[in-house]
Amino acid sequence: MQSKSSHHALVLGLLSAVGLFALDMYLPALPTISENLKADSHAVQASLISFFAAMAVSQIVYGPLSDMFGRKRPLYVGLCLYLIGSIGCALSPSIEWLVAFRFLQGMGACAGVVISRAVVRDLHTGPAAAELMSRLMLVFSVSPILAPLAGSIVTLFGDWRLIFAVMAIAGVAGLAVALFGLEETRPQAARSESSIAGALRSYGMLLRDPYYLGLVFIASFGMSSYMIYVANSSFVLIEHYGLSPTFYSIVFSMNAVGFIGMSQLNGWLSRKIGLRKVIRGAVLGYVTMMVALALVMHTGFDRLEIMAAFLFGGYAFLGMIVPTAAVLALEHHGRIAGTASALMGTIQFCTSAVVIGVGGLFVDGTALPMVTIIAICSLVVCGLSLFVLRSSRGAMAAAE
Repeated sequence: MQSKSSHHALVLGLLSAVGLFALDMYLPALPTISENLKADSHAVQASLISFFAAMAVSQIVYGPLSDMFGRKRPLYVGLCLYLIGSIGCALSPSIEWLVAFRFLQGMGACAGVVISRAVVRDLHTGPAAAELMSRLMLVFSVSPILAPLAGSIVTLFGDWRLIFAVMAIAGVAGLAVALFGLEETRPQAARSESSIAGALRSYGMLLRDPYYLGLVFIASFGMSSYMIYVANSSFVLIEHYGLSPTFYSIVFSMNAVGFIGMSQLNGWLSRKIGLRKVIRGAVLGYVTMMVALALVMHTGFDRLEIMAAFLFGGYAFLGMIVPTAAVLALEHHGRIAGTASALMGTIQFCTSAVVIGVGGLFVDGTALPMVTIIAICSLVVCGLSLFVLRSSRGAMAAAE
């Protein structure tokens, strides 16, 4: 049983990593892309926002399709779109074409993310689901560690276009994993209950569920605080603090290490003290770290080592918040796990795209706007957790 769970964690993690690989791998090359395509930093960041927007919009389609036709067939379609988008990015002659193909790439990349979460819910609930979700995150969270470093290494052998060629190879590998490594977890009998009309009713029901939405927005603003760092880190660390692309990749990866390490405590802690106590304690640590960082930097201590230390601690706690919130949100929606997972993903990526867009309005070449928005996101997460985890449904869930 343990080896089967490990197999699922590895396969689902790799399928999710395909999309995250596309997000992170080209980050060290953003300044070079800006120069090569004669585009300013805002235009280059649009390629990141278009990827987020595509992932957000497309998930609401993949979720119901995976409920209606099974988990594997929509996954194949998504990975093929990802492959085409990656090739298009590599051949883009202008920033406009790059933004457009990044959108197509994002349309495909989201399939692995949303369907992997649905498969977790197909297989498990409660602490077992939290453990698998965390182990899944262990696998696909390796991509934020390796992808920027890999991107900087790839640029030693070619320009930024070679990075997207490597992403295309990752898409081919994802297709092979989906074809040979993943069994179908949505039985034919369950699919017969799903339809487009049913999906629309399910979305309406989910949008009227304050407990589900509250947990989804806890995860969404938490991830937004990480994605605003992803969007700005290359400019802040390379241009403001003067790091080389390779050293930038190492500093960037430190936060992913903290995120991964703490997320692996979820299964054990959930069994010891329960999911709700885990998320409450993690939120307290997260908001404390991020608000303290903003206050320190607002007083004039603009030092890389200070920022890196606080971000490491804050994102480590975030590694416990996101998977736990996802498990609690899907707990009562097993019948429509694909749809519920899709809406969760859509809200997460829409929230991240808005936060990144708003953050771009305040970019001034320093780290201060970035850390301020990170702190604001942490305060929103704290406020939502105080409300949601005290709700009557939350109490009922804890008692079950």
